[in-house]
Amino acid sequence: MYKLIGLDMDGTLLNKEKKVSKANYEAIQQAKKQGKKVVIATGRPLVGVKKFLEELDLISDEDYVVAFNGALVQTTRSGKVISKTILSLDHYKELYELSKELGVNIHALTESSVITPKNNKYTDLEGSLNGIEVYELPVESVDKDETIVKVMMIDEPELIDEIIPKIPQNIKDKYTIVKSAPFFLEFLHKAVNKGAGINAVANEIGINSDKVICVGDAENDLAMIEYAGLGVAMENGFDQVKEIADYITLSNEEDGVAHVINKFMIEKVEAV
Repeated sequence: MYKLIGLDMDGTLLNKEKKVSKANYEAIQQAKKQGKKVVIATGRPLVGVKKFLEELDLISDEDYVVAFNGALVQTTRSGKVISKTILSLDHYKELYELSKELGVNIHALTESSVITPKNNKYTDLEGSLNGIEVYELPVESVDKDETIVKVMMIDEPELIDEIIPKIPQNIKDKYTIVKSAPFFLEFLHKAVNKGAGINAVANEIGINSDKVICVGDAENDLAMIEYAGLGVAMENGFDQVKEIADYITLSNEEDGVAHVINKFMIEKVEAV
């Protein structure tokens, strides 16, 4: 029986209204009652997921969150860091120069804000989704001690698709590059992905990967779906996610997370 489930948020746990359905909530609570570990694994910063952790009663020193697509793994109450792998200001500068060559907008996430050389609607979306401040300032004015967790090229979906083949090989070799939404192309430290993040949690609590389920819908979920003993794609997921998944659940509008938990995690008690 599976002991840990890693859940992506947007397009997976959350419906199109960015809410947790009653069925998903109840399934998660039932899993918790049976001693199962539920871990949110998201591209969002911790501050952008905290209200959902509170809603799901996942705030404790025995609960964990995988934030920034795996760049930061920590407990949800004390904030004890299990794993932290970040970029540097030089990385941001390098990717900014590339963004100018490619003709796309860019921003970077710190641990508590988003910074951009030129404000745009997708940076505003990032800020509003996560409830974090947006600061517009030249790249050369960023404090050298600023923590850069990840860098994102953000623009119209067709433009993002157009630039991906143009990214130089040396950049591909240097970073983990994932598309988390049609308009978000993320650049992280090469060692970072959601699979590594979930693995850090599993190691911390002594659970093998064959006892882990991971559920997601987008390209940034591929690594954890491949890592898990049972990798699950959402019906609404990207085609490449469905292709590598062991199982395809219902869509995020049809309580696909609850379906997985009830089918694979909840131990049925037989009436006597």
